[in-house]
Amino acid sequence: MKIYTKGGDKGRTSLANGVRTSKSDARLESYGTADELNSFTGLLRSKMPASEQERLEWIQNKLFNLGALLAAAEGEWITESDVKQLEAWIDEMQAGQEPLRAFVLPGGNEAVSLCHVCRTVTRRLERQMVSARENGTETGETAMQFVNRLSDFWFVLALKQAENDKITFFFWKK
Repeated sequence: MKIYTKGGDKGRTSLANGVRTSKSDARLESYGTADELNSFTGLLRSKMPASEQERLEWIQNKLFNLGALLAAAEGEWITESDVKQLEAWIDEMQAGQEPLRAFVLPGGNEAVSLCHVCRTVTRRLERQMVSARENGTETGETAMQFVNRLSDFWFVLALKQAENDKITFFFWKK
């Protein structure tokens, strides 16, 4: 099978349901960002300890599910139990952490910095999903919750990894 089809040479592509649409469609922006986030997650995964590999692989699979949903695929691609899983991991990582009293500047080491990159790409994905919804594309309430929790997960993972690697946080100063 050839990787190229020439079907998108004029700026149009097919969604998962077969509908042809412009490559500037808000849905494509959102599932393209989900794909970008999946790539950054893979890079982060290569920098993280073995103890985080399973979680990050799970997230990568869920991001593919999310991309399918955003590409107009029918079905339950993101579930309430997926949201609950992220919440459980966030609660687990936050246990025993002191509350933050200032904004954390992204950085520290490569893994911590990549957590922040994943967080910001997730926030962009969330904004794009809202934009797609406002333009008539239903993205699903559960999918929105999942993406919102995922950005929180990345932030808490950054804090936890910094703690594990004995990285000092840098805080925003006015």
